[in-house]
This record gives sequence, C-alpha cells and structure tokens, in this order.
Amino acid sequence: MANDREVLREIWDGKLPICFQLAQEEIMEIQQPDPFYVMVPRLSYFPLVTDKMKRHFLRYISQENADNEMWLDYNGQPLKWHYPIGFLYDLFCGNDPQLPWTLTVHFTKFPETILLRCPNKDVVEAHYMSTVKEADVLKHRGQVMSTMQKKDHNQLWLGLQNDKFDQFWAINRRLMESHGDNEGFKHIPMRIYSDDGITCQRLICPKNNDGSRKTVHQLLSELYPDKAEVNLRTHGVLIPLDTPLQWLSEHMSYPDNFLHICLC
Repeated sequence: MANDREVLREIWDGKLPICFQLAQEEIMEIQQPDPFYVMVPRLSYFPLVTDKMKRHFLRYISQENADNEMWLDYNGQPLKWHYPIGFLYDLFCGNDPQLPWTLTVHFTKFPETILLRCPNKDVVEAHYMSTVKEADVLKHRGQVMSTMQKKDHNQLWLGLQNDKFDQFWAINRRLMESHGDNEGFKHIPMRIYSDDGITCQRLICPKNNDGSRKTVHQLLSELYPDKAEVNLRTHGVLIPLDTPLQWLSEHMSYPDNFLHICLC
C-alpha cells in the first residue's frame, strides 16, 4: 500500500463529542441525572466506550431494569451498535452537523426488530472479526486472515479496543497490501448507505477494463447513472471525485477493512 501514514493517523485520531441523556420516562429519582459528556473515537463501536456512562445512569433507574440491555437512539432512531460510531454520525448528521451529538439512553423497550442483541464485548469482537474476514475475501480471496495466527487476530482487536494505533496497524498493514502480480485488491470492500435506509454493496473492481485505476467519479457513473449530482461522505469529509478507489480503500477504510460511505 502507499504509505500515507499521516492520513492513516488523522483518520485514527478522529473523535466525536457526545452528550448522553437518560430517557425521561426511565428516571426514577427526584433529582434529574446530569448528562454524561465524553469524547469517543470515530472508529470505535458504542459497546466499547459506554461502560462509564452506563454506571453513571444506573443509580437513576428502577433496579429491576438494571440488568436490561442498554440501547441508544438519536431523535427516536435506534442506533445499530455494529456500525462504527463515526459512520453513524455521518449518516444521521452529515448534512446538518450538530456537536456535541446528543443521544438518548434506554434500559427498557429494547427494539428487537431493529437492533441486534449485544450482551457483552465478545459479541462485538465476533462481529468485527467476521467483517474483517469478509473484507479479506473480497480483497485477497481470504488468503491473509487465513495465514495469520490467533495472536495476530487478538492484536488487531485489542489495538482497536484500546485505541492503540501502532499495535493495530502492525497487523492491519498486511490486510492493506496487494498480493500477487496484480497491483491492487481483487475487489474493494465498500458499503454505501442512503438516508432512506438502503444499503448498496456490490462487487467493485479497483480497475477499469483498460487497466487504469477506477475513480470515485467512474464508480458513481456505474452505480447511479440516472443521478446528476451524487456525493459521497466518509469520516466527516466529502470524497473528491478523482480519488482512486484503491487509495481510498487503503487509507480511509474503517478498522473492519470496509469503506462505510454515506450517499449525499
């Protein structure tokens, strides 16, 4: 991969200020709980960064609900924990940035039909590793993850969980390297989301038929030929249309090795 380490570091260091507020109907104490403010990594997942917040609110709810699974919503829309935090913010607030991002905390009425259950962090790890393996199948036919040892998988996960850039990238760089004679990945792991809830995931080759590098503009012409003006956003920025897909995948993928992109 091209070694634009500064870009990787900028993406890794991205943070979001969040204001958590307990749902009004769940407050059982006369005294209102203070909101809980925290800066969270854009690349992380909510179950990895909400332990302290959960303890802060537990004293204000009915104790019979204390063991219930906590969930979050933004303006009444439940937030899917298996998506990276930064992507969720871009999806819901990308066109109208609001900081701090104010979210509501719930311990009752879990929306079973919308959210996956997440009883512990092992579930997050399992989902994360499964997604990385899917991305590796798309890029390298699964050849990189299959040759890694268990300790390498652990280092990848712990680097993300503990926000350790060097620990994470010591392993992740292998997943971003091209293998064989063909420069570039076989396919680009990418999911494009529109605000109406539709997700687009297709087999996307990083090269055109003539061997030249495919750009974002060329991809949009293929995927949305009938739309005059289409822009893509990731990590809070609009992607320049002349960006090669290979470079984008190497440098702006989330830790699960997928590009999570919002249509705007």
